[in-house]
Amino acid sequence: MALCFHFLFPHPFIFKPNTFTNTTTTIPPSRSNFTIKCTNLSSSEPQPIFNSVQAFAPATVANLGPGFDFLGCAVDGIGDTVSLSVDPNVHPGQISISHISGDNHNKLSKNPIFNCAGIAAIEVMKMLSVRSVGLSLQLHKGLPLGSGLGSSAASAAAAAVAVNAIFGNRLGVQELVLASLKSEEKVSGYHADNVAPAIMGGFVLIQSYEPLNLMKLKFPEEKDLFFVLVTPEFEAPTKKMRAALPSEISMQHHVWNCSQAGALVASVLQGDVVCLGKALSSDKIVEPKRAPLIPGMEAVKRAALQAGAFGCTISGAGPTVVALIDDEAKGNFIGKHMVQAFLMYGNLKASAKVRQLDRLGARVISSTKK
Repeated sequence: MALCFHFLFPHPFIFKPNTFTNTTTTIPPSRSNFTIKCTNLSSSEPQPIFNSVQAFAPATVANLGPGFDFLGCAVDGIGDTVSLSVDPNVHPGQISISHISGDNHNKLSKNPIFNCAGIAAIEVMKMLSVRSVGLSLQLHKGLPLGSGLGSSAASAAAAAVAVNAIFGNRLGVQELVLASLKSEEKVSGYHADNVAPAIMGGFVLIQSYEPLNLMKLKFPEEKDLFFVLVTPEFEAPTKKMRAALPSEISMQHHVWNCSQAGALVASVLQGDVVCLGKALSSDKIVEPKRAPLIPGMEAVKRAALQAGAFGCTISGAGPTVVALIDDEAKGNFIGKHMVQAFLMYGNLKASAKVRQLDRLGARVISSTKK
């Protein structure tokens, strides 16, 4: 049997009938080849069942306060869209990015090995052993770059789901997360607290990375949860914000953050938005180091809590600030106070959105049969 590359394929992702689901998979070795080579010459290569598909992946809020690098959730209504089509003009086994539109599109490369969507798409094609079909990709950015809303993860997740769909959805959830993680690894670091919820929807806990073990936390359907997302006109690159993190922490802060992360998970499963907000606001390790790098952040958090928010923290690496509430009208009221605080104390213009939890994750929104 002739082999060009060898990959370790994870086990199927199994949803269990309880409050969370989990899976364990082996992370494949690092790869950075631009041209996609065949992976197994004796395997049956899948053929496209659609001529084109369009996939959407939602924004995400990572960390959720004390859950640094292991907790995240998806947010409804905003995200990135990838349109993918079989293209005879693209060399077989390769991806071509033909068009990028939307927020700061001119800052993004059309070279697929330097584009989050392209990297994830390439990884999925490798996993599927695609070598006789070329694909053309178009990316629409609905999320601003460096906003703390999982912009790179949304692009990667939408691309991974689109490629998988065009070949008949042969890969499971964890393979798609791994493909998207390859993209995250190159742009912001090997962490899944954005890409996992972007693909899976809802709240996701990353129990471990080696092997990758994901748990989807079920927030009760009958409970209301709203995220107040306030984004200032200020860029906070993930790499810069990660550089601000402490190299050592005290045992006291370690114990405190562990207890708050446990309370946060319990609150999600119970649908207790008040306790969820308290836990989200209680990080003593990461937020204290990052908040001073976002002008006005401390005043914005104070304004949110005084306006009635159950909790408030930095979304991901920032600069977006997220507050929690159980009522949309209250969320709009809280958002106005947060925007005012950014202007008054940080001298930054900001915009506010109130969104619900996205329970679906990345999905195909249209397709065209061959």
